Amino acid sequence: MADFMYPRPQLVRDQWHSLNGKWRFCFDDERRFRFPMTPVEWTHEIEVPFPPESKASGIGDRGFHKVCWYQRDFHILADGGKVILHFGAVDYHARVWVNNQLVAEHEGGHTPFSADITCALDGSGTQTVTVYVEDDPQDLAKPRGKQDWQLEPHSLWYPRTTGIWQTVWLERVAHTYIHKLRWTPVFENFEISCQVYVAGDMEDDLTVEVKLWFDTKMLADDEYKIIGGEAHRKIALSDPGIDDSRNELLWSPERPTLLDAEVTLRHNGRVLDHVRSYTALRSVTISRDRFMLNGRPYPLRMVLDQGYWPDTLLTAPSDDALKRDVELAKAMGFNGVRKHQKVEDPRYLYWADRLGLLVWGEMPSAYRFTSKAINRMVREWSDVIERDYSHPCVIVWVPFNESWGVPNLTSRQAHRNAVEALYHLTRTLDDTRPVIGNDGWEASATDILGIHDYDHDPERLYARYGMQEKAKDLFDRRRPGGRILTLDGFPHRGQPIMLTEFGGIAFKQIGDPQAEKTWGYSVAHTQEDFIRFYKGLMDVVNNTSMFSGYCYTQFTDTFQEANGLLTAERMPKVPIEQIRSATLNLEGMPPPP
Repeated sequence: MADFMYPRPQLVRDQWHSLNGKWRFCFDDERRFRFPMTPVEWTHEIEVPFPPESKASGIGDRGFHKVCWYQRDFHILADGGKVILHFGAVDYHARVWVNNQLVAEHEGGHTPFSADITCALDGSGTQTVTVYVEDDPQDLAKPRGKQDWQLEPHSLWYPRTTGIWQTVWLERVAHTYIHKLRWTPVFENFEISCQVYVAGDMEDDLTVEVKLWFDTKMLADDEYKIIGGEAHRKIALSDPGIDDSRNELLWSPERPTLLDAEVTLRHNGRVLDHVRSYTALRSVTISRDRFMLNGRPYPLRMVLDQGYWPDTLLTAPSDDALKRDVELAKAMGFNGVRKHQKVEDPRYLYWADRLGLLVWGEMPSAYRFTSKAINRMVREWSDVIERDYSHPCVIVWVPFNESWGVPNLTSRQAHRNAVEALYHLTRTLDDTRPVIGNDGWEASATDILGIHDYDHDPERLYARYGMQEKAKDLFDRRRPGGRILTLDGFPHRGQPIMLTEFGGIAFKQIGDPQAEKTWGYSVAHTQEDFIRFYKGLMDVVNNTSMFSGYCYTQFTDTFQEANGLLTAERMPKVPIEQIRSATLNLEGMPPPP
């Protein structure tokens, strides 16, 4: 990224070095090369971290390629400590060598991995890293999200992303160092739970100091002993008691208060490692039919965000671009986003934490149901939860979208078991957030009932979900796409009901030669029609008491799916003030009679 920032925002060190930039590259469709020791024919130069399918990579090849290779040189000395090589994400199966020594192997296209490369370093200081990537473009049994398996993007699938697509970087650490931090807010007790994990060469008499600040006010300065490579403690904050004073410390979209942290690892008083981090005090819970933020009902106004850019695909063009996406969502009146079929870059979550935007985390789908697909999904989804657990902006986990990857939910017990198993696994790995087993229809194990309904007629939507509608009648009927909303044996138990996909209005100006290449769930031909259709739908969802939240489709145009509120280049299709006014229902228009 042009304005590259530290890529792991909740565990920050001063000594690090980006390996983004020019790398040697080649496709290996015939699998001619097995190891970097055999000469590889470097046919291209690629700009990392942009995938080779993207224009920004300098290659822009969107053909079918199962295997590719990367290589670059860098300069670093071991210098008495350890050197860690990090990859933000590589799609899909990667092997990494440093100076022809295998240092890492990883499967999964959306999660980070790292390697201690100290023993592989050359004493001269000049090093070479080589990466082999296998990513079968037609493998439907791997979590792939919206990446198309056909040569040309079709329907609601988009160009593929192969290989390195998030930051590659080096970090120098001591022989014993802080490997991981985990922050958990305990809202009811006004506490922050802190878990510190230490890696490297274990020593006796290790201690860790944790400091917390609110602005310039120190809230805690505690020291704990490391036992078994870990420290687990709860930090009690001074509870001011009354809500007005409490609210100053609580995190929300309206007041995104972050608590700055410093964590220092010592051995017999000598500093081994020092990192910066942050956390927040907030709670997300379900109370009967409402979503609760910090103990109060909180209506969710979300927009579906697929996180693609025209020239860079799944990789953001820059850190500023990620920040701008958060700002635009808030400017349009939304308090949250549903990150759809993408595990977003941690820098996006940083800006959502910092600026105040709620995020639903969703696992990219596989499209075949096999034991291999489920094994892959369980492993990678567990890594997703671990990576993003400490971000206060993340409020809901969604392992499955609709019935993608589990297409026979009504007829096959194994498919139902998969959804229920992932639901319970997620609740086990993180019992602090609500979980939606599968969002959209045919729900079973879930804390929120999400409905996908692209009916563009506000009157029909209001008749279906309006105040006179009984929830039991709704769930006894069949709904969009001929799908039942809940599976037999899983009746509505009073969970919050949310319209988690709706809208999808495409803006096609008459005479636009590109209009025939794009689609939406409904079509507007003028700005006036576009905002009128949007406002009509918003009037319904904002005035329907059955809903405790909604998610409009979608944030931006995404290739041929041109139903965004913004263009793919992030330009509003109508004045953003009009979008905001409709989203917030500022004119107070009642829903259709």
